[in-house]
Amino acid sequence: MNSRFYQNKECEAFPCHEIDNINTFNCLFCYCPLYLHDHKCGGHFSVTDTGIKDCSGCVIPHDASNYEYILQKTIELYKANG
Repeated sequence: MNSRFYQNKECEAFPCHEIDNINTFNCLFCYCPLYLHDHKCGGHFSVTDTGIKDCSGCVIPHDASNYEYILQKTIELYKANG
Protein backbone atom coordinates (compact mmCIF):
# COMPACT_ATOMS: atom_id res chain seq x y z
CA MET A 1 0.00 0.00 0.00
CA ASN A 2 1.28 3.46 -0.90
CA SER A 3 0.45 6.18 1.63
CA ARG A 4 1.35 8.91 -0.89
CA PHE A 5 -1.35 8.03 -3.38
CA TYR A 6 -5.04 7.27 -3.09
CA GLN A 7 -7.78 7.16 -5.68
CA ASN A 8 -11.49 6.97 -4.96
CA LYS A 9 -13.11 6.11 -8.27
CA GLU A 10 -16.38 5.52 -6.40
CA CYS A 11 -16.61 9.22 -5.49
CA GLU A 12 -19.47 10.98 -7.26
CA ALA A 13 -17.12 13.84 -8.17
CA PHE A 14 -14.23 11.71 -9.47
CA PRO A 15 -12.32 13.29 -11.01
CA CYS A 16 -13.19 16.67 -9.53
CA HIS A 17 -10.67 18.46 -11.77
CA GLU A 18 -9.63 17.90 -15.36
CA ILE A 19 -6.22 16.27 -15.55
CA ASP A 20 -4.21 14.87 -18.44
CA ASN A 21 -3.62 11.42 -16.97
CA ILE A 22 -6.48 10.01 -14.91
CA ASN A 23 -4.18 7.22 -13.66
CA THR A 24 -2.11 9.75 -11.71
CA PHE A 25 -5.10 11.63 -10.25
CA ASN A 26 -4.49 11.63 -6.50
CA CYS A 27 -7.45 11.93 -4.12
CA LEU A 28 -5.24 11.90 -1.01
CA PHE A 29 -5.51 15.68 -0.62
CA CYS A 30 -9.19 15.87 -1.57
CA TYR A 31 -9.40 18.90 0.68
CA CYS A 32 -6.20 20.81 -0.06
CA PRO A 33 -4.29 21.55 3.15
CA LEU A 34 -3.04 24.76 1.50
CA TYR A 35 -6.50 26.22 0.84
CA LEU A 36 -6.56 28.35 3.99
CA HIS A 37 -3.24 29.99 3.15
CA ASP A 38 -4.81 32.39 0.65
CA HIS A 39 -2.33 33.60 -1.97
CA LYS A 40 0.63 31.87 -0.30
CA CYS A 41 -0.49 28.38 -1.32
CA GLY A 42 1.37 28.49 -4.63
CA GLY A 43 -1.60 27.09 -6.52
CA HIS A 44 -3.51 28.26 -9.54
CA PHE A 45 -6.61 29.88 -8.10
CA SER A 46 -8.81 32.88 -8.64
CA VAL A 47 -11.02 34.92 -6.35
CA THR A 48 -14.72 35.26 -7.09
CA ASP A 49 -16.55 38.58 -7.09
CA THR A 50 -17.77 37.73 -3.60
CA GLY A 51 -14.21 37.15 -2.31
CA ILE A 52 -14.22 33.35 -2.23
CA LYS A 53 -11.08 31.51 -3.27
CA ASP A 54 -11.86 29.36 -6.32
CA CYS A 55 -9.43 26.48 -6.76
CA SER A 56 -11.30 24.74 -9.57
CA GLY A 57 -8.43 25.51 -11.97
CA CYS A 58 -5.76 24.01 -9.71
CA VAL A 59 -4.63 20.39 -9.85
CA ILE A 60 -1.51 20.68 -7.66
CA PRO A 61 -2.94 18.54 -4.81
CA HIS A 62 -4.33 16.02 -7.29
CA ASP A 63 -1.15 15.36 -9.25
CA ALA A 64 0.57 12.34 -7.69
CA SER A 65 4.00 13.91 -8.28
CA ASN A 66 3.17 16.86 -5.98
CA TYR A 67 3.00 14.95 -2.69
CA GLU A 68 6.34 16.33 -1.45
CA TYR A 69 5.44 19.86 -2.58
CA ILE A 70 2.22 19.79 -0.52
CA LEU A 71 4.07 18.51 2.57
CA GLN A 72 6.94 21.01 2.28
CA LYS A 73 4.63 23.96 1.61
CA THR A 74 2.42 22.98 4.56
CA ILE A 75 5.45 22.87 6.88
CA GLU A 76 6.76 26.18 5.51
CA LEU A 77 3.44 27.96 6.00
CA TYR A 78 2.95 26.43 9.45
CA LYS A 79 6.37 27.67 10.59
CA ALA A 80 5.74 31.14 9.11
CA ASN A 81 2.43 31.44 10.96
CA GLY A 82 3.75 30.01 14.22
